[in-house]
Amino acid sequence: MSMTRKTITITDQMDDWVKGQVASGKYGNDSEYIRDLIRKDQGNLEALRTLLIEGEQSGRTSDTMEDIWEEVERLHLSKNA
Repeated sequence: MSMTRKTITITDQMDDWVKGQVASGKYGNDSEYIRDLIRKDQGNLEALRTLLIEGEQSGRTSDTMEDIWEEVERLHLSKNA
């Protein structure tokens, strides 16, 4: 895979954050961290697209917004139990 060199400008606070991520040992350098962020962003966008397509294909519901929110709250509470 070919690589392209990029120069970016970030705030001091962001730079400190990146340095902290590298210092934690999870990443070998700043570039590895940035590449990981991009991969995660790409994955999140693809997952969102998939969910949107599933939602469109599922059709309409007869549930009211109140029914839907009650289900969301129930699911949220069961995940946090």
